[in-house]
Amino acid sequence: MTDYHQPVLLQACIDGLNLQPGGTYVDITFGGGGHSREILNRLEGGRLFGFDQDVDARANAQAIGDSRLTFVASNFRNIKRYLRLHGVKQVDGILADLGISSHQIDTPERGFSTRFDADLDMRMNQQADRTARQVINDYTEAELHRILGMYGEITNARTAAGAIVSARSNRPIKTINDLKAALQRYAPRGKENKFFAQVFQALRIEVNEEMQALEEFLEQVPELLKPGGRLVVMSYHSLEDRPVKNFIAKGKFQGEVEKDLYGNELKPLRSITRKPIEATPDEVARNPRARSAKLRIAEKL
Repeated sequence: MTDYHQPVLLQACIDGLNLQPGGTYVDITFGGGGHSREILNRLEGGRLFGFDQDVDARANAQAIGDSRLTFVASNFRNIKRYLRLHGVKQVDGILADLGISSHQIDTPERGFSTRFDADLDMRMNQQADRTARQVINDYTEAELHRILGMYGEITNARTAAGAIVSARSNRPIKTINDLKAALQRYAPRGKENKFFAQVFQALRIEVNEEMQALEEFLEQVPELLKPGGRLVVMSYHSLEDRPVKNFIAKGKFQGEVEKDLYGNELKPLRSITRKPIEATPDEVARNPRARSAKLRIAEKL
């Protein structure tokens, strides 16, 4: 399981949850089970629900073999519905390790990494219909421009979208190398790896509806947490961190925090971390993925 995905900021995540031995907790991004295993080590009784839409994660949950762990094969945007199905209305803590797992990146046929050639897939849920190949070949130039600019934050997003449309007019773009060939001349010299990483990030977010799922999840958190319950969220780029930061600070994603007639702020969560927690140089040296991690902790008021 360590090979599947080395958990980032493990101790800070566990501390942030402020675990109660008999409490009920949710790991909404189960993956390799690294964080979940540590939560279970701290519980005496209690319950843990692990959500993950990736079929490979189910095997990791089965390998743990703990009766206190319930694995839910679903996207975390459905957290409230599935917890209700298990008779749970409120929990003591929710942990989210957003983004993509090392296992997904390192499995060539999943199509997540620019290091390998494979079909353009990028589905976290392998039963889902939409793939990166369909996005690249079926989206209009305007739609490609939008996702490359919004989710990839590419400065020449319009040009890149036009290049994709031009290339696919000759033949479909089916593989990672096909896409890289279509965009190679537009990658800034000396920054090619970063450019393609941004392109792949944009496609992955679109294919998996990551931003919509994150916002839907966050909106359910206040109702699901018990008073004093903790939300612990780790993100890896500003697109993820921004809505988390805003929702914790204001109870919504845009605009200013609302106030009552007496000037009291109307928001369901209180931030425990004034600034996001980041990995130490030692952890980054051991696990380079930790380099961009930002951990935010909030408590239900």
